[in-house]
Order: sequence, then C-alpha cells, then structure tokens
Amino acid sequence: MRHAFPAEFGGIAGTTTTSLAEILGAFSYALDLTEGQPEGHALRSCWIASRMAAALGLSAEERRTVYYATLLKDLGCSSNAARVAELYLADDRAIKQGFKLIPQGLASTLRFVFSRTGAGGPLRARTKAILTILRNGEDLVHELIETRCMRGADIARQLRFPEPVALAVAALDEHWDGTGKPLGLRGTAVPVAARLALLAQIADVFNVAGGPQAARAEVEARSGSWFDPELVGLFLTMSKDTGFWADLADPALEQRLRGFEPAEVRVAVDDDYLDDIAAAFGAVIDAKSPFTGGHSERVGNYAAALGERLDIPADHRRAVRRAAMLHDVGKLGVSSRVLEKPGKLDAVEWAEMRSHAVHTMAILGRIAPLREMATIAGAHHERLDGRGYPLGLDEMLIARESRIITVCDFFDALTADRPYRPAMSRAQALEVMAGEVGRAIDAEVFAALREVVG
Repeated sequence: MRHAFPAEFGGIAGTTTTSLAEILGAFSYALDLTEGQPEGHALRSCWIASRMAAALGLSAEERRTVYYATLLKDLGCSSNAARVAELYLADDRAIKQGFKLIPQGLASTLRFVFSRTGAGGPLRARTKAILTILRNGEDLVHELIETRCMRGADIARQLRFPEPVALAVAALDEHWDGTGKPLGLRGTAVPVAARLALLAQIADVFNVAGGPQAARAEVEARSGSWFDPELVGLFLTMSKDTGFWADLADPALEQRLRGFEPAEVRVAVDDDYLDDIAAAFGAVIDAKSPFTGGHSERVGNYAAALGERLDIPADHRRAVRRAAMLHDVGKLGVSSRVLEKPGKLDAVEWAEMRSHAVHTMAILGRIAPLREMATIAGAHHERLDGRGYPLGLDEMLIARESRIITVCDFFDALTADRPYRPAMSRAQALEVMAGEVGRAIDAEVFAALREVVG
C-alpha cells in the first residue's frame, strides 16, 4: 500500500537552507551512542535499506519512508535505557550492543543472560537479577520493546513525519513469522519500511562485528522467521558485490546517503522546524533517565527568558534556546549505571560523566545551523574560576551564552529530584546558587534568573 505525504513535505520555505536529511543524519550519531553502536551505524543501516528500496522500485514516498524510518529507527531507545541497566545490573549501552549480536536460539540467549547480567558484581545480586529475567523474560522483553518502539513513533510524529514513518519506527521489532513485538504483526502486515530497517540493522551490526560473510550468513539464517524471504533474496544478491560493502566504509557515506532521499519529497528546514527538531531531540535526551523528564525543555525556556531579560537580540536568543535544549545530548553516550548512581561517582565513572560535554560539542558540531552553538552548549559545566569541564575555561573565555545555559541548568537540576537527593524548593536552590556567584556562575546572569523565577 502506498501512502502520500502531506503537502508540506514538498518543501518548507525559511531562513535555513540546510536540508532535513543533513540535520537528521548528523543527529543519528547521537542515536548510535544510546544504542552502544559504533559511530555511523544508523547511516550505514539507512544506506543498505535505501539501496534495497530503490532496487524494489518503491515510489518516492515509500523510499522516503524507508530512508527516515531506518535513519531514525532508534529514536525511542533512550526511553528504556534506565530499565535495561536496572534489569541487567550493567551498562545499558553494552547490553544493547551485545543483544543485537546474539545468534538465533534459546541457548545463545541464555548464555548472554548468564554471562552479562551483573558481570563482576556480587553473586547474590547477580543471581537475583538472572532469576528475575528467567522468570519474566517474555514480559520484560515485551515491556522494553514496547517502550522503545512506541516512544520512538511519538517522537517521529513530533518531528513532523507522517504516519507511515511513525508506524515503521513502531514496527521495527516485528518479525515476518509473527513472533516479533510489540504488536505481533505477521508477513506483509509488517510495513515494508520496518522490514527493510530491521534487516539492514542486523546486516550492519554483524558486518561490523564479523565482516560481510558473517552479515550474509546471519541474514540468510533469519529468512522466513525474522525476515521476509523476498527481501533476504534481494539482499543476498546485492551483497555479492564487494562494492556493496566498500560503500559502507566510505568516509563520504553521510554525504552520499543524502542522494537517496527522493528529490520530489526533499525538505528544507526553516527556523520553526529547527525549533521543533531541537525540542524532539531534547525529549530523546530526557528519556535517558527517569529523573530528567522535561529538563531540556525547561532549561531552554529559562534560557530564552534570561536572554530577553539580558537584552539579547531575538534571533540570537532563539539560537541560545536551541543550544540550551540540546546541552545534554552527549548524555546519550553515558551509561545509565553512571547517571542513576545514588552515591558518589568513582574516578572512572566521573570521567565518563564529564565526557558528555565533549559528546555534545561533537554532535552539534556536525549540524550546520547549530554548529556555532556547539561550544556554547558543551561549555555548560565550565566555571568562572577555571575548575569546570571539559576544557577548564575561565571567566575570560566563557561566552555569555554559555553562562546563561549554565545558570539555567544548575537551577533546574537543583529543583528536580536526583538519584542522590530530593528536589530543593526554589528558595533553597537560589540560596545554594548565590554561594557560587563569582566562582562558578555569573553574577549578572544569576540576578536575571532571580528576577525571572522570583
């Protein structure tokens, strides 16, 4: 069945000339982080699925659905990260990465559960966690997949994609034989975009881990169970060509991939749409932890209000708000075991936590209309006294915009529950912050915050 895209997908006029494909292609690196996948996984999966969609002769609308459903297949993955870490007593990213590489069969699954659950931890805790997984395995898998897929579909809609893209994201883990989740769809009831995305995902992870022959063997082994046999046959034919695999290693793959987005339905991004994209990825970020729901949006709103109070021009204020909404995008690359730890972080954990600011700068630096704000957003843990991170900047080098985001982030963190303490009242938070004026935070910006939040 073919679906027509709404009229607005024919192109959006605006002040930004960057394409949607370029922006979301860059953001896909953040999704790779939360899945524990090697850099470029989503791009490579999209390349495989898009090549197959073209070979199938799908319409422009269908090819565009395949393109974005595969590129953004992991939109909802941050939403189950904390639960995965809780169940397996392990780094959620490592568990997710390893889970994708389990060969078919109960024996392989059991080996994974016994070897990876609470590895290196106390025996009693490990035993309890393993028994919980064994007793409730089917229900737990359904819970994790449903959480991820439904959340991903909702964010796809927030990104202005029409229903076929959202439905394909929701159906990523449905199988040809009806044994998939969360809906148990079977055969052609599984959207073709979802069928292609799942096959491409498995092909990429097994190729990265074991090379082309491993990828081909695994895809073939799942024919008729996970995968549509017709699509498996097409994949095996196409992947005989060594050039098929060479393309996946091309440093220019990200740029080349944009050519697969059909020109007839290509989209430019204006400022309003860019705001929506920033808000949607802010929601992806906040879903990583049960303690951060709404954090990115609130920090963005506080930053906009402080910017107005400090007479920052409207267009620049808008850019600061986007940077504020995306300041924690690098936390998608931090283990939930670190983010959710109720006690003090050890040296290794603290180094991992600090790395999120570097990840933020790297991800935003890939996105043309956000590039100028990459360092601004990544500097939200710098201090005026030079004792912050990641670069140890002092008051001579910290931009005013970063000072705004720092104050807003600090305030929102204090007034929200955290694993290591309950939320403070506004008055308590302001009192704590007052003690950091001149050392960690800017006096003028803090005064503006006081005026805004009362």
